[in-house]
Amino acid sequence: MSRNEDGGRRVGSDGGDSNALVTGLISEGEGAERDDWSKVTALLKRTVSEDAFQRWFREATLERTTENTASIIVPTETHVLWIEANYLPELTQAVGQTLGTFGRPRVVAGPTGFAGGEREGDANGQLPLLNPAEALTHPALSDEELAHSRRMKAIGLNQLYTFDHFVVGGNNQFAHAACKAVASGAKTAYNPLFIHGDSGLGKTHLMQAIGQEVLRAQPEARVLYLTCERFTNEFIGAVQKGELEKFRRRYRRADVMLVDDVQFLVGKEKSQEEFFHTFNTLLDGQTQLVLTSDRPASEIQTLEPRLVTRFECGLTVALQPPQLETRIAILQRKMDEWEVRIPGEWVHFIASRIRSNVRRLEGALVRVATYSSLGHGELSTERIEELLRDILREEAAAKVSIDTIQKMVAEYFDIRLADMTSRRRPANIAFPRQIAMYLSRKLTGGSLVEIGDAFGGRDHGTVIHACKKVEQVMQTDERIRQTVASLGARLNR
Repeated sequence: MSRNEDGGRRVGSDGGDSNALVTGLISEGEGAERDDWSKVTALLKRTVSEDAFQRWFREATLERTTENTASIIVPTETHVLWIEANYLPELTQAVGQTLGTFGRPRVVAGPTGFAGGEREGDANGQLPLLNPAEALTHPALSDEELAHSRRMKAIGLNQLYTFDHFVVGGNNQFAHAACKAVASGAKTAYNPLFIHGDSGLGKTHLMQAIGQEVLRAQPEARVLYLTCERFTNEFIGAVQKGELEKFRRRYRRADVMLVDDVQFLVGKEKSQEEFFHTFNTLLDGQTQLVLTSDRPASEIQTLEPRLVTRFECGLTVALQPPQLETRIAILQRKMDEWEVRIPGEWVHFIASRIRSNVRRLEGALVRVATYSSLGHGELSTERIEELLRDILREEAAAKVSIDTIQKMVAEYFDIRLADMTSRRRPANIAFPRQIAMYLSRKLTGGSLVEIGDAFGGRDHGTVIHACKKVEQVMQTDERIRQTVASLGARLNR
């Protein structure tokens, strides 16, 4: 889905004042937020069952994080996954009607004993003294631990996203080691650190773990976490309000800057220019920069070359889907954290069927564990497949192979399968081959090198050219656009 420069769908974390050590959350006051949450719950009760409300929303609280966004705080990560998987549309509608916000609310695990959330820091950027009522909700935590917890929350860091909670395997070992090195202060050789990989593999987890580790070692450090979309939206707002200098002071004084999803700079020329100058200022000042993307910097189309070269001037690390042993370890770790248990045979079943996405893996565990805990009956292969029907369908769609794409495209355009790997270049062969490369890139998750190898040992530049060519033709030729869409739909069945 395309995104305009003046807005976007994703709700990001919240910004900080230029002199503040942490980002302050906009508070309407504890009483007001309790009233707002009461209104939200009243709307929720009209759309979800009483049992569902008592199980998943009864202990939740509301925080209005900015004028246009809100966070719902729930007791456990299990609540987060279950609500996002089953009740996010209802929750989004209820919050939107009550607060007048746009976009979906963030659902995060954290202390829910108070509804007011965090308050802004004072003029020196210090958090206010702890409220005794808040301390009573966390009797096991020291004042120092509570202050750290509140600081993490104010910055927008999920306290579960630590190195201790990250399961290391062959798919992410190098990336994990690089992030640990950056967190320990080895920023000269690893600046910027660019982490890329598909959604749900742990990019945000590792990035936020760096921020938390830095703040534990240096509580006074100015750590800033934000999504690229939030940077864009706040930049546009600053231009419209004539507050560009204030915006620049805020983002150019960080000690560590963590930027999620930089691929969303695509198509935003003014934002790219502003990000370029911000990046240079921070790098010149030896600020540690950590960036994440769903693809390598060189593959982010329409990204300015000067940004690509800067993103690549430090260390680039990739996250791959986890192997079976790592997936089992992730499920076992989550069961320990959530204090749930299902038989080992079903843990192995889930891990063997869901291969590509850790978030999807966790969502499957939540469903199976919840069904088991509610005592609805014995687990069986048929019952688990029914519980995970949509997840397994998504997983199956991700298994499209390059060979399958080549065969279908060759059959559709009535050319030989051998033409997909041959060096022949007549138009009636070259363009179908480019379409097959384009679909391979979109549907398989294969790297440029892997795709090039599958098409007769072509280099990655040829694959990039093929993808750009097909996209250009699709923009001007409706028949080709429909053909490519039809082929993609057939491959995903």
